[in-house]
Amino acid sequence: MVADVATLEAKEFWHNQPRDSVFNNIANIAWAGDHVIFTAQVPGDEFDRWFSVSIAGSTPQPVKLTTTDGLIEGATSVALSADGKTLFYCTNALDIERRHIWAVPTSGGTPTQISTGDGIETNPQPLASGKRLAVLYFNVAQPASVGIVPAEGGAPKVVFPTLPKEFPVAAHVTPEIVHTKAADGLDISNTLFLPKDLKPGERRPAMVFVHGGPPRQMLPGYHYMQFYHWAYAINQWLASEGYVVLSINYRSGIGYGRSFRNPPNTNARGNSEYQDVVAGGKYLQSRPDVDPARVGIWGLSYGGLLTSQALARNSDIFVAGADLAGVHLYGNVIADTALSYKSSAISEIDKWKSPVFLVHGDDDRNVDFAQTVGLVQLLRARNIYYELIVVPDDLHESMIDSRWIYTWNRMGEFLRRFVWEKQATNASGSGK
Repeated sequence: MVADVATLEAKEFWHNQPRDSVFNNIANIAWAGDHVIFTAQVPGDEFDRWFSVSIAGSTPQPVKLTTTDGLIEGATSVALSADGKTLFYCTNALDIERRHIWAVPTSGGTPTQISTGDGIETNPQPLASGKRLAVLYFNVAQPASVGIVPAEGGAPKVVFPTLPKEFPVAAHVTPEIVHTKAADGLDISNTLFLPKDLKPGERRPAMVFVHGGPPRQMLPGYHYMQFYHWAYAINQWLASEGYVVLSINYRSGIGYGRSFRNPPNTNARGNSEYQDVVAGGKYLQSRPDVDPARVGIWGLSYGGLLTSQALARNSDIFVAGADLAGVHLYGNVIADTALSYKSSAISEIDKWKSPVFLVHGDDDRNVDFAQTVGLVQLLRARNIYYELIVVPDDLHESMIDSRWIYTWNRMGEFLRRFVWEKQATNASGSGK
């Protein structure tokens, strides 16, 4: 409905039909010129959609605006022109591993891609002139920046900040997208970082990175979320140290459609996403430039959960790991008959052989600190080597930069001792 605040008169300009399966739960309603726009989930549709209806009542059915197939992630992914006639939105349509800005008339029409290039653009903001948009911009070697894009389309121009001379642009590698097959046949997209000094015939140690969430998508460039912005830099740093690094976009993440986001038997219902981690580890072992006896793993939060599962279930693949604020027991039931317990890392604790680096803030509001306390007791009882950093009075992700620097340095030292310096194998697989 629309109301005149001066006369207090209101009128209905649209309503959904009886037994409507699409427009019975609309959200994010916004005024757009002489239209109203909103989101709705279409049954069976893999992607997010925005719709529009005319305030004049000339559209008996909402018009689908975002006909592009791609993720549109949250309210900060969309913006309206000053006159409300154009919807700008951030999506991975036609470039599934990145984000670009698109535009479509709010009355309906064909969407067009506005920002171009091999970077990542998010958070569109039309400028007052109507001729340009400001965006947050990222690429392989460019951390979070402000870019300007012509409204008619083009490559972003970074206007802030100017990177200092000491920023290691040249040290970055350009990640590759590689695909693996899980045991059940599901295709998984991964980001591969290869060291610049890798020589033909050389076999390097490798690291798997598993993100948290799990509704996240890792990208081949600096990420738009704070922790993953750092995690991308850490993966670049590990590559500069000589590791082959694989960042896994396991099932239940975003970016690849609703079915991928909501697959069966994940989490405490069977942990089906773990097979994507195994596929990544085995892929690294199969590469001629990776030493199969020196593959490690690291992650925070849900990434910590998957790291602990990898070490408990497959110490034969993962020789060491860094588990930051991970979950080690789903729920509060410890019984072999409980699916939640069988889905947890500690159900396989007797197979755990690999050293682990643990970090947890004791005031974590996301993952109970007791998750790490309990795991440490089990590791001690089995004489499994661990190193532990407890961060007093700190949260799920530390709020203090110096603590992160300390953590990364300690993690790097741990990985060097237990992954890099582990006895290597020669090309035939025997020790040397």
